[in-house]
Amino acid sequence: MEKKLFKILGSLVLIVSLLLGFTVYSQKERQNLEVDFLDVGQGDAILIKTPYEQNILIDGGPSNKILSELGRNLAFFDKNLDLVILTHPHSDHVDGLIEVLRRYKVKKILITGVVHTSPDYEAFLQEIDKQKIETEKAAGPKDISLGNDLDLKILYPFDDISQKKFEDLNDSSIVAKLSYKQNSFLFTGDAGVIVEKDLIANKVDLQANVLKIGHHGSKYATSQEFLDMVKPQDAVISVGKNNDFGHPHLRTLDNLQKRQIEILRTDYLGTIALVSDGIDVKIKK
Repeated sequence: MEKKLFKILGSLVLIVSLLLGFTVYSQKERQNLEVDFLDVGQGDAILIKTPYEQNILIDGGPSNKILSELGRNLAFFDKNLDLVILTHPHSDHVDGLIEVLRRYKVKKILITGVVHTSPDYEAFLQEIDKQKIETEKAAGPKDISLGNDLDLKILYPFDDISQKKFEDLNDSSIVAKLSYKQNSFLFTGDAGVIVEKDLIANKVDLQANVLKIGHHGSKYATSQEFLDMVKPQDAVISVGKNNDFGHPHLRTLDNLQKRQIEILRTDYLGTIALVSDGIDVKIKK
């Protein structure tokens, strides 16, 4: 009788979840690594769901649209974020994170701590302080072990840049590489050619199956030399429809097409979910 009741309750939860647009994951699905490039308009937000049940969010986009995207891509009962990374404090990366901190249980935050006095960034810092969330500065290369054969490496910045002023905040972007068995993803924030040259000059291992294109595909990032070091099969461009910046730039698209790299754009495809079993990376249908 009890088993039958549990089955009925489980079916009801599933039906209600589907009707309300919530996501329910099977145990099998979470055995793989999933990286969701969320459609948040003209901005960045990347949700990483690991085989070890961890949720990691890189940036939060320019608005509260991030909340509906998280609702669609996490199980409705899952309100935990093990790690939130803010690559740099521009509005199109930090704005959405303010409400995320209020609605989700965030265990840890990784930031650069660079000087920036915009109201949205200050509101983000105040929310961290209010909730007393553990915060760490990205102060040089760091290897974060997430489980067997799964690592997140902070590649840039090379040094502690907290309390430092940048003429262009994009040059302070955290660059990170996620590796799962034979597959890897390179996340670049809005890092431009200056950062790309630094990474190459310091002989950083940049090779990755998937590259998150820097600065929404602007002409100030994704140099040919950088692409030749990364050698990606897929390139993801997080960009808003008909944006005022002309992103992605034709030069960036041309550099990718010349190398026969598959281009995946959030303005065309919406949220892009890539799944890795450690051997192959595929688009989730």
